[in-house]
Amino acid sequence: MADPAEKTSQQFSWNDYKEWPEDERWQIIDGQAYGMTAAPNIKHQKVTGNLYAALREQLKGKQCVPFIAPTDVVFDDFNIVQPDVLVVCDKSRITEDNIQGAPDLVIEVISPSNSFMDKKLKLELYERFGVPEYLVVDPVGDLVERYCLVDGKYGRAEIFPWYGGLPLVSLPGMALSLWEVFERDLAELNVVREGPQGYRV
Repeated sequence: MADPAEKTSQQFSWNDYKEWPEDERWQIIDGQAYGMTAAPNIKHQKVTGNLYAALREQLKGKQCVPFIAPTDVVFDDFNIVQPDVLVVCDKSRITEDNIQGAPDLVIEVISPSNSFMDKKLKLELYERFGVPEYLVVDPVGDLVERYCLVDGKYGRAEIFPWYGGLPLVSLPGMALSLWEVFERDLAELNVVREGPQGYRV
């Protein structure tokens, strides 16, 4: 059995991935194995759960199905990842074990340890395999970057702050209330800077 922790020139594949221990989480991008060893912090998990709950509620009775990590998305034999949250509308892509091919919506909640993975490696991967809409959620800055596929390419990111709504291009008629996702109070918008000593409402 090929060990993903060993630094070799080998390209890992789906066949290797299936043999790795179930208590270890790995992703494969272009045949290279990337470990997911550190547990996400509490805010990361709360934001991830809030995103999934919002999508699940809005998708009740509809064709599209939301999933939360760990769910394997198999693009091909050399590209297998576990997005934080995803939505699949083509049910033929849903198997008992994993998702086969590009989801309609992918959401990654970044942390300091995985920002390069999500904003570089996975961004390029999702673009290449045709994910229509990709959201990068920053639970520290309380904002979302949105990438939409146009003519096979992601353009510049659209930025959505916590106090707004985010209409979903891949799921027409649906939107995320970001203040609920980030658990922020809209009353904070009434806070005005009074001076160097404090604030007034």
